[in-house]
Amino acid sequence: MPAGPSRRQPTLDEVAEHAGVSRSVASRALNNAPHVSRAKREAVERAVRLLGYVPHPTARALATRQTGAAALVVSGEDPSIFADPFFAEVIVGASAALDEADLHLMLCLAASDRGRKRVEDLLRCRGADGVMLMALREDDPLARLAEEADLPVVFGGRPVGPAPRHYVDVDNTGGAREATEYLLAQGRRRVATLCGRLDTEAGRARYRGYRDAMLGAGLEPLPPQEGDFTEPSGAAGMTALLSRHADVDGVFAANDNMAAGALRTLRAAGRSVPDDIAVAGFDDLAVARIADPPLTTVHQPVRALGREMARMLVALVNGQDPTPLILPTRFVVRASA
Repeated sequence: MPAGPSRRQPTLDEVAEHAGVSRSVASRALNNAPHVSRAKREAVERAVRLLGYVPHPTARALATRQTGAAALVVSGEDPSIFADPFFAEVIVGASAALDEADLHLMLCLAASDRGRKRVEDLLRCRGADGVMLMALREDDPLARLAEEADLPVVFGGRPVGPAPRHYVDVDNTGGAREATEYLLAQGRRRVATLCGRLDTEAGRARYRGYRDAMLGAGLEPLPPQEGDFTEPSGAAGMTALLSRHADVDGVFAANDNMAAGALRTLRAAGRSVPDDIAVAGFDDLAVARIADPPLTTVHQPVRALGREMARMLVALVNGQDPTPLILPTRFVVRASA
């Protein structure tokens, strides 16, 4: 008597769908990995029994390497960077998205040699299921380590140089161009820029946006006054601009912290904002709303940046191949310009 057709074996995706969980959660539940709730573990076990799922030995061996964690690595110099409103918003967005996938968030600061060594060990020893990298500078060794790592990696903000395969960024050039064009449309003709660090892609891209707007209006861009995205660097940069270009009548600052520093300097110098000098920033964080006067600025979806980074990382962990994502900005007019 001929044998009947062999029954197709159910897949892990089908187990996950039947249990109402993600593929990564189903995999961790089957392999007794940490950070899976009891309810989800039991749902996966029921689906396995109902469908008759049998894990493939090789796949099971690979799955047992999962840790249930994702790391957010910032290439910064000061541990308080995680308290900065920008990074705080990124963390909120990333944490919420990872929670949906039952992954917990690890925060790592890679500034010192010791910090970079810890991150290197994390990448090489698979101490996390995946890594999100932010605030990389030109020639940052973390970029090379990420390329060599046998681990899913997502860049938060495109690094300087060739674009990596997986990253989430905002339209830095377009947002900066729109802010500068707005200042020019208000009749300003001596518009300067307090740019961010030029060894970062965000700093370079926002300067390009300023330069493109000035050249598009037939005006010569002023040399960039570089800062480091902090309020004190904005205040010092504004002092330098006033000493070299006393007739400046508009300023685009590469972020709201630097714009707030510029406002402090202008107030001390007796310059009225916006009557004498109009000021625009970039980010639209809380400092923009409480500044005196409130800041005209470029809104970037910071929390969404963190969320989409984490979602892209989860997709990579689950074996997918997502494409890079550029989030749009929008311009917000307040009293400073």
